[in-house]
Amino acid sequence: MRRALLFPVIVVCGALLGMVQTTEPIDLRLLDWQFGVLRSWHPRPALQEVVVVGIDDATVKALPEPVTLWHRHLARFLQALVIARPAAVAVDIVLPDRSYDTVLPGYDAALLRGIVEARRTYPLVLALTVDPSGATRPIHRPFLVAAGEGATGYALINVADDGVVRHFDERLGEGGARVATLAGQVARRLGVAPGSGIIDFARGDKFSYVPLQQVLAWADARDDAALVRAFGGRPVLLGFVLPYEDRQRLPVPLAAWEEGESGSPGVLLHAQILRGLLADGGLISRVSPFVVAAMGAVAALLWFVTTGAVYFMLISAAFVGLLLAVSTLLLAYGLHLPVVAAAATGLVALGGRNGLEASLKLRERRRLRGVFSGYVSPAVMQQIIAGQLRAELGGERKFVCVLFSDIRGYTTRSEGMSPEAIVGYLNRYFEDVVGLIHGHGGTVTCFMGDGIMAVFGAPNALDNPCAAAFAAARDMLARVAQFNAQAAADAQPVEIGV
Repeated sequence: MRRALLFPVIVVCGALLGMVQTTEPIDLRLLDWQFGVLRSWHPRPALQEVVVVGIDDATVKALPEPVTLWHRHLARFLQALVIARPAAVAVDIVLPDRSYDTVLPGYDAALLRGIVEARRTYPLVLALTVDPSGATRPIHRPFLVAAGEGATGYALINVADDGVVRHFDERLGEGGARVATLAGQVARRLGVAPGSGIIDFARGDKFSYVPLQQVLAWADARDDAALVRAFGGRPVLLGFVLPYEDRQRLPVPLAAWEEGESGSPGVLLHAQILRGLLADGGLISRVSPFVVAAMGAVAALLWFVTTGAVYFMLISAAFVGLLLAVSTLLLAYGLHLPVVAAAATGLVALGGRNGLEASLKLRERRRLRGVFSGYVSPAVMQQIIAGQLRAELGGERKFVCVLFSDIRGYTTRSEGMSPEAIVGYLNRYFEDVVGLIHGHGGTVTCFMGDGIMAVFGAPNALDNPCAAAFAAARDMLARVAQFNAQAAADAQPVEIGV
């Protein structure tokens, strides 16, 4: 009855576990591990490689002005890429919100010329951001007008509760309103409608970058061939690659020049998102919660598998390994299958059933030990508990030797003794002789007052049941003689018949 009730409970719990996504935090950590495995062993090719132009420490030293006053440098960068004709360019640097012409005349005009020339040659997207209140941080309006309509995107991301970025979704506005993101706008300018889903961190190799000062040096040297080789026909992202600014926690490190897991530059995250958006399969989709719930319910079928400890471990490992293998394979083809709920349900079902069976077997062993412990030897007791001695249906023919023994004159002796004395007397006697019978492989079948009957050759087989019975009888007589020798001088001697 207990088994029949527990199974449907586990089925329901497994289905609910998958439906309500209780195990999602563990599934996400497992997803991070799977991305690492795929990136190491089976990286998916980036069908449209993204080039990163990085602003590093050397760039900051080479360009001494504050970033806010990099108008001329950004203009030179945009004009240099006019020669290379990239597929699109995204600037992951928020431009100033005001004019500095009163301080540095001609700076605004230089950047405006660069933006206009770039816009005529390739799609250009400028980054937007928000202030602590959630309001859009403004950009100096002439820059926005020069860039044109659809040339801005928010450099905002979806950060999970654990601080790791895994998903891309443009529903970042108030009430889930959709806003244009930096990577999403680049995809739109290239004719791809951005969807929502898990960022494919297994796609492409780690990023390297071209330093901004290198691009400016190529432009100054009029090395058009170098510019075309580096950027021709490819999407380009310009952003910071500093170790202390705009860092994001990701499932896997994306920077080829860095080691450890201290996060990756934000511009690499936008580049990785763009890799996925421009790929044939797009972003990674999560399977329906109904599928996860069904897997949890099916995993409960392990309730019907009963086995020993060794096979329990092997089956558990094989079950979990199979789930991980299937989930990782599907992830390689753009589908995320959470398996923690199914794994937990299966292990609970398998472990619960085998734990219940072990408990019932232990209870049965205790019962058998209580029933037979006074009649059979410890060795035979172990065989009975282990199930090695089983009676066949219809009985079984065996050659045995039966030993019967009783105390001579017991009736007369007991008439002069109290009940307590009689019980103590018999207990001492039986304790001695039963041990001798067991020592020769005999099994006590019954006690009849002062009499005891034992069988040699059943249930455990003996090579020579008769010899064992005679040996036990001789030891019993010798033990009685020893008992009489140790008794008091006035005590009535004990005599037995065998």
